[in-house]
Amino acid sequence: MPKKIVVVGGGAAGLDAALNARRTSRDADIKLINAEDKPAYSRCALPFVIGGDIHDFSHIVIYKPEFYKMMKIDLKLKTTVTEVDPSAKVVKAVGPDGKEESFEYDSLILATGARAIVPPIKGHDKKGVYPLRTIDDASAILQEALKAKSAVVVGAGLVGLEAAEGLVKRGVKVTVIEALHQVLRPILDEDMAKILQSRITAHGVRLMLSTKAEEILGDNHVKAVAAGGETIDADLVIMAVGVRANTDLAVKAGCKLGVTGGIKVDARMKTSVDDIYAAGDCVESVHLVTMQPILCQLGTVAVKQGKVAGINAAGGYATFPGVLGSAVSKIFDVEVGFTGLTEWQAKQAGFDVVVGTVPWRTRAEYYPGSKEIRVKLIFEKASMKLIGAQILGGEGVAPRVDALSLAIQKGMTAYELAKADTCYTPPLADTWSPITLAAEAALKRI
Repeated sequence: MPKKIVVVGGGAAGLDAALNARRTSRDADIKLINAEDKPAYSRCALPFVIGGDIHDFSHIVIYKPEFYKMMKIDLKLKTTVTEVDPSAKVVKAVGPDGKEESFEYDSLILATGARAIVPPIKGHDKKGVYPLRTIDDASAILQEALKAKSAVVVGAGLVGLEAAEGLVKRGVKVTVIEALHQVLRPILDEDMAKILQSRITAHGVRLMLSTKAEEILGDNHVKAVAAGGETIDADLVIMAVGVRANTDLAVKAGCKLGVTGGIKVDARMKTSVDDIYAAGDCVESVHLVTMQPILCQLGTVAVKQGKVAGINAAGGYATFPGVLGSAVSKIFDVEVGFTGLTEWQAKQAGFDVVVGTVPWRTRAEYYPGSKEIRVKLIFEKASMKLIGAQILGGEGVAPRVDALSLAIQKGMTAYELAKADTCYTPPLADTWSPITLAAEAALKRI
């Protein structure tokens, strides 16, 4: 009998789980159940559709329904799973017609993702106030942005800053309100954040740091936001304060949660309930430096976890080692990258650290188009092993973050990075790599 595999959640993790289950087993019966009315799409691309860099939401849908048919994956859209019965190995769901359906499974994969957090600010339910999590959210924001004169973004994380840029490109006057004292607190130290903040404000965005949004004002539709003793005009408000793991279904099924509130899984993405796996934004991971639990809700993590869950659910064998939280973005003209731990995170985790920072150029200084780049490396003092990195630059940040992520995973030290054999040609790189120079700067501080 073909193995029955049910995947709940049609986002990045769910899609990769289904595809890798199919690649592992050619005859498995695979059902992919998605509550949304569209198949998997790139949530990370939503701000760039708002800004017009990507011309239409249809372009960010990963595969059309015909692809699922070709892969013999039974895609069920607008279908919400309401119950999992682990003893009977049955999933109950409500389809688009409102009728209840039941699906038997041998292996179940929970890829239920996360939902946007909407803080309980007075007036948060007015028209013109939106989270940014789905295509429907982004579509509504875009329609408002095309006629708005001013907007407020609540939250200065990656999504908030990317959304702010998108609105500026649409000609909207933008204010970003952030409760913390800097932007991108989870991935940048204060010294690096200050550089980015100056570049953001240079593009006309007002940053209100160490400030809380107190009330959203207006009648039925938002007209302003009260914050920091001011009233800020706003025809549109975007709530970008983060997401919360969707674990309700897992809890009902008896799956244990971890200390972070995500679903607890082992290296094979198995939950505490037999034959139930989990992957993506709903799952708790392990940080590869601290070896402590962490919620790492990134697309790169979701697809890797989905792959492992799908292979194992179909009878194969794969493991997921953990995360470094490697992330990259482009905020206006600055590329931002991070991996491992920031300096403040490392100290909070009990590490004694040595830091090396260097400002440099992306190409030979004399070559046209050379841009600034700043690399900050964090080393554990006793061993001088690399445990974290941050980069701000005009270009070339992503491949450097990938290289530094690998360096952390392989336990490389400042001594080794300082002697790294790097490449050079005037149009692409300087004779001295900023990574090598940052490692040397750290060694001088021992």
